[in-house]
Amino acid sequence: MAYVKGSAVEVKSKLDLDKLAFEKDGARKVSDPATTFPVAKSLQILELVFKKGNRKTVYSACIAQADLACALHITRQALNQHLKKLRVSGFAQVGRGFINVTEDGLRALGYRKDPVIITVRVSPQTRSDAFEKMKSLPAIEVFRVAGDADVVLIVEQHTLEQVLQTLSEIDGILETKSLVAM
Repeated sequence: MAYVKGSAVEVKSKLDLDKLAFEKDGARKVSDPATTFPVAKSLQILELVFKKGNRKTVYSACIAQADLACALHITRQALNQHLKKLRVSGFAQVGRGFINVTEDGLRALGYRKDPVIITVRVSPQTRSDAFEKMKSLPAIEVFRVAGDADVVLIVEQHTLEQVLQTLSEIDGILETKSLVAM
C-alpha cells in the first residue's frame, strides 16, 4: 500500500520477479560476470520510485570541470562557486564528471520543457525514405505509428520551426499537424 496525495493506493508490480535473471541474495550469477542485476527488493524500490516520479527534462553534459573552467576563462575554484549557486538554486545537478541542467535551469535560459507533438502523414511510395530522413531531425523521439498518421515526432518548442521547415523539404510528406503544449 502506498499513499499518494493523502489517499491510499495499492501498488501492483508489473514485474514478475521470479522470471527475471537477477542475483538472488548474491547466490546466483548471470553468465556475463560484468553484468549483474539488482535483487528483487531493489527492483521493487525502483518501480515504486518510478510510479511516484514525474518525467523530467534534463540536459546532461559529461565534461570535466577543468575543461569547462578553461572554456570560460576562469579558475576551477571560481567555477565551483558558480556551480554551487546553480545547484542550490535548482538550476543544475553536479556530480563527478557530469553536469545536468534541470527544468528550472532550462526555464532560466528561456527554454520551455513542454514538448510539441507533430503527426505526419506520408505517401506510401516514399514512406521508407521519408522515415529515414525524419530520424535525423532534432527530435526527442520519432515513432512509426499506425492509424491517422504514419509518424509521430516529439520535439522541443525551440526547434519547432526548424523541424517543420525540414519536413516541408522531404518528398512524400502529405500533411503535418502540430500539437503545442501550453
